[in-house]
Amino acid sequence: MKEEAYMSDVTSPREMGRLSTLRLILVPAAITLAVTILRLVGELRHWSKVLFNAAPVGPGSLVSIVWLVPIFGVYFALRLTKAGETAPRRWRPLGYALLGLLLAVVSEFLIRAQFTPPAKVLLAYLIMVVGALVSLAGWPALGKTLLAYAYAARLPVAVIMFFASRGNWGTDYDVLRPGIRTLGFWMTYVQFGLLPQLVLRVGFTVVVGSLLGGIVNAWVQRREPAPAAGA
Repeated sequence: MKEEAYMSDVTSPREMGRLSTLRLILVPAAITLAVTILRLVGELRHWSKVLFNAAPVGPGSLVSIVWLVPIFGVYFALRLTKAGETAPRRWRPLGYALLGLLLAVVSEFLIRAQFTPPAKVLLAYLIMVVGALVSLAGWPALGKTLLAYAYAARLPVAVIMFFASRGNWGTDYDVLRPGIRTLGFWMTYVQFGLLPQLVLRVGFTVVVGSLLGGIVNAWVQRREPAPAAGA
């Protein structure tokens, strides 16, 4: 019994850290998955194009998990500050997130620019990764939470994109779009489906979530009373 208690004491901090992150993202990840499934069903059943637009051009769907990123960025920041996990400096998370946002904008520009595919993909992906890492460094507790949430949100989308593309479902999740040069199914899926979801969209989630979280952190620390002189 003593040995079991000792092992529990040794492993409990690490396990509690993992469980804390899992518990923090569990409900947001479930909500995000529900929105993803709702969008897929809406596009398959050809519901309102304002809410569920599967066209390759024009405005995107209003029902989209992208709108959840700023909401959960605020949510995670509030939960972390309530647990005493505020950033060490008031403006540091916001400053780092703004720098990460600038890099994300450059990455998006490179994706849309008329460069040769290898050059634009490599540059865009590297810059987005750097932008996400910079944002994460501003408030590591929030950044790691956003990173875990981002993969929980985007992995199901990558799976759906695989089956949608194989079955030609005619949804926004299909990667074989007009104007995309056919590279074979696997190359096309990896280049236009898997990697964008697991790198670009994850980076976007970390950057935007950190930006909103940085605002929350600055606001919370502004409301905290300043320490007394000589304390």
